[in-house]
Amino acid sequence: MPIKTVLNVGCGQRAISILGSSLPAEGWRELRLDIDPKVDPDIVASMTDMAPVPDGSVDAVWSSHNLEHLDPHEVPVALREFLRVLTPGGTLLLTVPDLQAVARLVAEDRLDETLYESRQGPIRPLDIVYGYGPALAAGNRFMAHRNGFTPNLLGRLLQEAGFEPVAMWRRAQAYELQVKAFRPPAPAEALEELGLHFPAG
Repeated sequence: MPIKTVLNVGCGQRAISILGSSLPAEGWRELRLDIDPKVDPDIVASMTDMAPVPDGSVDAVWSSHNLEHLDPHEVPVALREFLRVLTPGGTLLLTVPDLQAVARLVAEDRLDETLYESRQGPIRPLDIVYGYGPALAAGNRFMAHRNGFTPNLLGRLLQEAGFEPVAMWRRAQAYELQVKAFRPPAPAEALEELGLHFPAG
């Protein structure tokens, strides 16, 4: 079987990899793209302009906690770029903060309460809404959050960009939304694989 390629968008440090977690290391190779050259990506580029990545050249796109760093008007541009670089039938694996879930905590005046421990340290609602505080304090402005998503908004944006089908679920313990979507035509088994929850069109 030929080796498949996953584009790791906003890859961060090389220790952060999708291989061996959501995708098996055997049979896949990872192509790393980031706007920050300090993290040593294979490609230095913005997710709104991935021109170095040819059309239809990757089998999967993985983007974990990146879209919230864009201005709202840039999100459709990035999603169209994800669609462009995928092969027909290719898979998008996407994770963003669940702003709806976090807003409930903000309404309860729990903005600065520790929610869970990450690899970087404790995470508060403040970090989820505005960006990870210690990284911002250290001068990494790439970590600032400039927009946010609810399930309905994210599902609509994905479908408007051309992804079909789209499945979404909540990872409650991390206050995040996870997505699996396809560039049409989706594989025949996609609907069964994605399960029952689909955003309303």
